[in-house]
Amino acid sequence: MADLDDINTRILRELSQDGRISNLELADRVGLSPSACLRRVQDLERKGIITGYRAVLDPSAMGVGFVAYIGVGLGEHTKAVQEGFERAVAKSPEVVECHNITGTLEYLLRVECADLKSYKTLHTDVLGTLPHVTSMITYVVMGSPKDLRS
Repeated sequence: MADLDDINTRILRELSQDGRISNLELADRVGLSPSACLRRVQDLERKGIITGYRAVLDPSAMGVGFVAYIGVGLGEHTKAVQEGFERAVAKSPEVVECHNITGTLEYLLRVECADLKSYKTLHTDVLGTLPHVTSMITYVVMGSPKDLRS
């Protein structure tokens, strides 16, 4: 982990909670002058610690009513098979996260669909037809009491 002092840590915490905060407000919250604060933020960006800023979207307002995690097992564990699987799921807009994991399964996917019917289509017609997929375990999200993405 990067060597961060207390002020940089506070800057990162504030920006992760509100990426649109003005430099003036950010400086006030972390106890710096605006120019010193701006220099620190630019340094954190230059070092690649801050890699970007994004909008936080409300899934339900966008028609997402079904969220699940899917554990996916592959029959072969070669680099070519893994890369093929990753290319295939990258084309599916319902797959919003894809993580290569350790353990009994190779991948953990986060999927967001309109409803159960559209999830079934993704499960059966997309993921279920991919070569080397031997197992899928679905965990339906019923609530997210802590989600740092929102």
